[in-house]
Formats: sequence, structure tokens, C-alpha cells
Amino acid sequence: MSSRTAPAKASRAPQKGQQTKAVIIDAALNLAAQIGLEGLSIGAIAEVTQMSKSGVFAHFGSREELQISVVREYHARFEQEVFYPALSAARGLPRLTALFGNWMKRTSAEIDSGCIYISGAVEFDDRPGPVRDALAESVNIWLAAMLRAVEQAKEEGHLRADADAQQIAFEIHALILALHYEARFLRSPQSLARAHTGFDNIISRSAAPEPAKARAKPATSAARNALKAVV
Repeated sequence: MSSRTAPAKASRAPQKGQQTKAVIIDAALNLAAQIGLEGLSIGAIAEVTQMSKSGVFAHFGSREELQISVVREYHARFEQEVFYPALSAARGLPRLTALFGNWMKRTSAEIDSGCIYISGAVEFDDRPGPVRDALAESVNIWLAAMLRAVEQAKEEGHLRADADAQQIAFEIHALILALHYEARFLRSPQSLARAHTGFDNIISRSAAPEPAKARAKPATSAARNALKAVV
């Protein structure tokens, strides 16, 4: 009888451990958004979660591993909110616009709490090590996805063939950095609107000219949506 129940008990233990670890990471992520990754400690998380320090330590083993776990969780949530929903949009300009729109929504929500990508860059820009590597890897993955969306917009003929994809991606990223500075630090009430205008200006400068035949015919619904995204 006991031999039959032992496997069930054994399987529940790892599941409970994973759930506890998820609770710790969630608490650490919320705390890092407020005070930065550098402010995280085993003791601080133990206090927030009302666990013992040894209990928190058992799941991570070090403060550094806790910080890296928070970076990875932040990246996973970022992809779920910003990247994956945009994949339902058509390749090219619609997808690029969706990526930026989703990014803006997340940025708007983070104005009061803070972005770990940005605060982490300030904290670890000159501090080599695993935490900086995890941050840089996450940011580079996202920027590569944005660059690919710009390149696809060129392939689809939405942007000019001679448009500099890397420059466009750089300027879009710069808009988000400026938005955080203006909205979070300077509390500028027009920062969100200016960021949207900045994106429209970037796209307009690089937009492919409208074909003559398309100008001569009434625009289809898809064409109208594409043109609205450009202007």
C-alpha cells in the first residue's frame, strides 16, 4: 500500500517546489521593478514572501542566480506581451507597427514601476559578469526581432529598398529610451504622443512610394490600413 502512494508523494514535492520558486521570482520581479536588480537580496525577498532566508536560498543558491532568474522571467513576460501577439499581424509594416504598439503599451504600464532592461543597463553597463550577460542577451534578442521586422517591411515593399534597416531599428529603440526618460524622470505629459509621432516620422521617411496603379484605383481595405500605418 505504501509503495503505491510513494510515487504520488514524490511527484507532488517537485511541483510544490516549482510553485514556490515561481512565487519567489514573481515577488523578486516586482521588487526589482521598483528598486532595481542591484537592490535584490535573499533577505529582502525572504521578507517580502514571508519565507526564511534559508528557504529562499535553497531555490537559488546565490543572489546572482536570483537576479538572473528575474531577468529571464522579465524577458519571458516581455515576449508574451510584446513579441508573440505581433506575429498575428501580416509580415512587413503591419507587424512592425504591431511590435511598436505593443512595446508602447508595456512602456506606458512601466512608467510608474520602471523597466528592468533600462534600469539594469544603468546598473550593469560597466560591470561584467553573468547578470550583465543575461541582460544583454535578452535585449539583443528583442532588438534582433525588431530589426528583422524592419527587414521584412523592406522585403514586402512597404519600405524603400535602400532604407537602412539598422538605422530604422536604432531610431525606434531610441524612441523608447527617450520616452522612459521624458515620462518617468521629467514627467512630461506629451511624451507618449511624441513617441508615437516619432515612429510615424521614421516610417514616413523610409516608406516606399505608392505605385502609380494603386493611386489610380480606389484603395482596398488592406491598402487603406497599410497607408494609415505609414501616415
